[in-house]
Amino acid sequence: MLFKLNQFRIVQNCSVLKKLFHSYPASLNQIQLSFSKRMEKAMEERIDDLKTRKQDRFKAKKEKYDGRSKRRKWEHDETEEAKRLRLEESGGERIKRRKALVLLGYSGVNYCGMQRNLGIETIEEELLKAMLKHKWINDLGFQTPQQLQFQRAARTDKGVSACRQVVSLKMPETYDIDAINKDLPSDIKIFAVKRVTKGFNSKSTCDARTYSYTLPTYALTKHDEEYDENTYRLPAERHEELNKILNLYEGTKNYHNFTIRKEPNDPSCRRYMMKLECPPPFIPDNSEVEFAKITVKGQSFMMHQIRRMVGLVIAIMKGYAESFTIPHAMEKERMNIPQAPGLGLVLEKVHYERYNKKYGNDGMHELLEFKEEDPLVEEFYHKNILSTIINTELKEKPMQTWIKKLKNHSFTGEAEKDEEDNNSGNVSD
Repeated sequence: MLFKLNQFRIVQNCSVLKKLFHSYPASLNQIQLSFSKRMEKAMEERIDDLKTRKQDRFKAKKEKYDGRSKRRKWEHDETEEAKRLRLEESGGERIKRRKALVLLGYSGVNYCGMQRNLGIETIEEELLKAMLKHKWINDLGFQTPQQLQFQRAARTDKGVSACRQVVSLKMPETYDIDAINKDLPSDIKIFAVKRVTKGFNSKSTCDARTYSYTLPTYALTKHDEEYDENTYRLPAERHEELNKILNLYEGTKNYHNFTIRKEPNDPSCRRYMMKLECPPPFIPDNSEVEFAKITVKGQSFMMHQIRRMVGLVIAIMKGYAESFTIPHAMEKERMNIPQAPGLGLVLEKVHYERYNKKYGNDGMHELLEFKEEDPLVEEFYHKNILSTIINTELKEKPMQTWIKKLKNHSFTGEAEKDEEDNNSGNVSD
């Protein structure tokens, strides 16, 4: 109707056609009627053609997409072999799986990192073997964990331990934590399993990670200061100075000098450090040596970053560098930052504040705060992680050996190649 009205207005506004209209009204009406019918028929044919094309596209898409999940699931993703393994494992019936979070801790001294690496002892390899034995995952999930959306919150490499590491995956609704812990090595333990949302990803949903670095306080003495390892106690003013230096890292800064194979203008080198501090030192049981624990909370970290942050702090406390070296290291100029030993590095906690705010009180999901599990975590930490750090430091003295080399360290230029190639005790998220 709108088209016909516009057409009529065009005819009426044309001076030539107006004259014809008065002279030959019958002929004009016939011309107008014929033109209107042709245009209306053409429009109807065009609309029908567009509808047909849309239906064809929808039909082709529906053949590939089952429409049952938020993510696309293509029919040909699952091979016949994978389907056979899945059906055999479930006795011919489909096992109902839900996305879940697994909270675990481990001492990483005897492992080559968290991430699975075939032929090498890793935390994930031991974890997946135990999960397969207790049917938390099937054969297909063991061979290719990504089929079950397996993901870790943070990657810890050789020698690095964790108090509250988190992995997420799709697993059965029924499980026995005590039973699986009996088949895990004594230095790996699962503390809890919590149901989470379908789209939960333990890495990308994580807001921040908190790491700690434990070291003997004699590492913080001046390079020309005489001390006894067993009787040295960090003075209050030196402890205050340490915290002031740590505060220089807070905020968003460019950490290209604190990792490897990164250019100064690489956007991924900008990392947000939320809080760094060192609580009062402590003396562990069965030890005379005093230790301190530096905690670092940041949004994410790169390879070598925390060890180099700690290494530079020690160099400043020893007097081999000045405090302004930290902001200077964030500039574009290349600098060789000393890298502290990996023994004392521990993943303390992963944070899910945004997730808790959105889903923690919806009545279907739990808060990811792990307060109920804290007693178990602390017991495991003191028995399997802290005691290993303390005993290894007292017997092998890796920190003392490293400090002896620190006095010859050159801060100019890039990191030495042998240091870059040494991946023990790195973290990256």
